[in-house]
Amino acid sequence: MADSNSLSRKRWWYLMPVIFITYSLAYLDRANYGFAAAAGIDSDLGITKATSSLSGALFFLGYFFFQVPCAIYAVQRSIRRLIFFSLILWGLCATATGFVSNIPVLMGIRFLLGVVEAAVFPAMLIFISNWFTSAERSRANTLLILGNPVTVLWMSVVSGYLVQAHGWRGMFIIEGLPAIAWAVIWYVLVRDKPNQVNWLNEQEKRQLQDALDAEQRHVKPMRNYGEAMRSKTTIMLCAAHACWCVGSFGFMMWMPTIIKSAATIDIVSVGWLSAAPYLVAIIAMLLASTFSDRLRNRKIFVWPPLLIASVAFFISYLIGAHSFWTSYAFMTIALVGMYAPYGPFFAIVPELVSRNVAGVSMGLISSCGALGAFAGSYLVGYLHGLTGSPGASYVLLAFALLGASILMFCVRATPSEDPVPSLKSEAIR
Repeated sequence: MADSNSLSRKRWWYLMPVIFITYSLAYLDRANYGFAAAAGIDSDLGITKATSSLSGALFFLGYFFFQVPCAIYAVQRSIRRLIFFSLILWGLCATATGFVSNIPVLMGIRFLLGVVEAAVFPAMLIFISNWFTSAERSRANTLLILGNPVTVLWMSVVSGYLVQAHGWRGMFIIEGLPAIAWAVIWYVLVRDKPNQVNWLNEQEKRQLQDALDAEQRHVKPMRNYGEAMRSKTTIMLCAAHACWCVGSFGFMMWMPTIIKSAATIDIVSVGWLSAAPYLVAIIAMLLASTFSDRLRNRKIFVWPPLLIASVAFFISYLIGAHSFWTSYAFMTIALVGMYAPYGPFFAIVPELVSRNVAGVSMGLISSCGALGAFAGSYLVGYLHGLTGSPGASYVLLAFALLGASILMFCVRATPSEDPVPSLKSEAIR
């Protein structure tokens, strides 16, 4: 028997840095639009407030339409090739944003950026399920999704300085190029499954595959993708993720603009204030995923933080413009509540759905999240432009997250109440 500790260390050290950097670059090229909006892209291109919110949100519309097709390709063909071409294409789209001269081209590029990035998240979740067991999956998912807050953390500071030095055009060009270079590194380092690598010996490959196969013994096989998509649990997780993303992406996309309008400060200070809450979110994500794996209870680490985030946004609404720093503190609490549950949430699906369809189920859930992100990004930008203050946006975010929390509380992941998958003994109670 191979040393399990050695096998575990090899996978974490070989794979997670590559996974993290790849998702981090994807998040960089989708999230920096908020800084362009705060830096004057609207006035430079003659964009109205409503059009600005639509331009920022179009990314998620492209993301929505292509999540499931990309997940199917990842399952049936190759994650490695899919991400390789996606890296090149999204790097080109992101860089091209720095050269736009009119509104239709900007909208087209934002939509295409969403299309080519649609592969990343479901493919990475499938990749993790190919390499990590259920006892590790929440932490692995969290290290993937940490590419989100960690990227926003450093991007908020770097983008502020880049905008100050080179304008929003220079920011887009400079921040789009790393993805193209990383595509080559990704293709050299990554293989789709354990039996394709040379850094595990045959005994280690067999041990890992046996562990992954054992997890599926009590999960009822499903006939096809349609059966997986009709599962009551899958539908509820889709709805919860859509509401959740209305809140998280609506706030993330427009946080720099909200801060800049609430406090009279320069763009570099906006960057630092936008970055700080993500540091706290990173710590919360690591704690939630660690205890989720240890206790094998996913739900308890999902719906309560979302409820706390909802309440925090509602308190920020009540405070209004009376105290920027108090409102900012509750914004930080809300952001932490939105990010902490991601690892446990995406560890749920492989524990409930058979391996042959789990990837597509994750793609569908992620796709519904993209639709929520589109709605949140558009509505938050639109309401802020319409009212000139973040109050109405806070109410929208509060109700969206409340809906996500209620849906997750109501998910009943037990064999008797969801006829499609059967649970393992360590799955969600």
